Amino acid sequence: MKKVLIIAYYWPPAGGPGVQRWLKFITYLRDFNVEPVLYIPENPHYPIEDASLINEIPDGITIYKKAIFEPYKLASVFSSKKTKTISSGLIKTQKQSFLEKTFLWIRGNLFIPDARKFWVKPSITFLEKVIKKEKIVTVITTGPPHSVHLIGLGLKQKMNINWISDFRDPWTTIGYHKKLKLTKASKNKHKQLEYKVLNTADKIIVTSSTTKEEFKAITPKPIEVITNGYDIEIGENNTLDSNFTIAHIGSLLSGRDPINLWKALSELITENMQFKNFFRLQLVGVVSDSVLENIKKYGLIDNTNIIGYLSHKDAVAFQRKSQILLLVEIDSEDTKGIIPGKVFEYFAAKRPILGIGPKNWEVGSLIKELNAGQTFTYESKAKIKEVIIKWFNLYLGNELRCTSKGIEKYSRKALTEQLSKNL
Repeated sequence: MKKVLIIAYYWPPAGGPGVQRWLKFITYLRDFNVEPVLYIPENPHYPIEDASLINEIPDGITIYKKAIFEPYKLASVFSSKKTKTISSGLIKTQKQSFLEKTFLWIRGNLFIPDARKFWVKPSITFLEKVIKKEKIVTVITTGPPHSVHLIGLGLKQKMNINWISDFRDPWTTIGYHKKLKLTKASKNKHKQLEYKVLNTADKIIVTSSTTKEEFKAITPKPIEVITNGYDIEIGENNTLDSNFTIAHIGSLLSGRDPINLWKALSELITENMQFKNFFRLQLVGVVSDSVLENIKKYGLIDNTNIIGYLSHKDAVAFQRKSQILLLVEIDSEDTKGIIPGKVFEYFAAKRPILGIGPKNWEVGSLIKELNAGQTFTYESKAKIKEVIIKWFNLYLGNELRCTSKGIEKYSRKALTEQLSKNL
């Protein structure tokens, strides 16, 4: 059986979609004659935790750990709330305090590529011995944080290994990158590191075709698209909410604020008493203050339930009972290639998806291909309103269904088989 070393920062009890990709790959790799060896930090600072994921770690996996110095822990002495907010990606675009601006400048310019940079050199030294001991031929790094890729870079420069770099998100074109108050020198440093990683790795894996095209302009190295996926049974005949629920699962960042959706829902509540009585907006996860302010502004707060963060298991159950699943991405050219991991679980839940995102969003093509719902741009208030009232009328007649097909190719096991062919 072939041994592969996987270097990751996020691992249970970390919560959120970032941890699930490689938790599931590692779960199924043995089915394809690959034995995973894992390297993770010993004392990480995770902004979100989900202890239930610990139970999903497969038995007998060899795991190596080494301590990491986390600046976020030091910064939390000054403001634990603001530090946690920034480290989880909830960067405000308006009304930033002096402390928030200072933290962002420090994060962007002193910690390149990210605050986990201090783990790089100790890890390279440590893993040289592990690679020899375990007789590892292939090393996989998964980021963000992109410091993890610098560990792979250092090992590749020192040892005769096959290095695969897995990008769950882009690097310099990720949505929050422009909010980090980067100096010109810092921007150039990021681009230099990105170029070096992309042109030194033996193979690159990305989660979307858009990111593949972006990276092809930077490197001639082979690039494989392996999306995220689902690892749950396909939901058929679910027991649904009695109300007309529109549920968003996951963080609603300040940039993910679909004003025209709020306006359309506000108009429907005003115009249609039956809609007002049955409609509920369910928000599962962290919601930014600016989004909540707009929900209140458009008179939706009485019809809104703020659920907060749920374990992955409970979040999946929430998806399956919701009448409609809401998917929102930042309205930017930089985000058109972002395919949130939860969209595949949305597919498996077999509920209609209401997607709102940038023009030419790759997710829109997926939803259309699988006949899993409708996708709109941020400007499409009339069309959004039209489809919601259409679905509401189907709900009243107990006929609101999702007829999606062909989602099996996005199961975690099928995607792991695809991965194994690249090892």
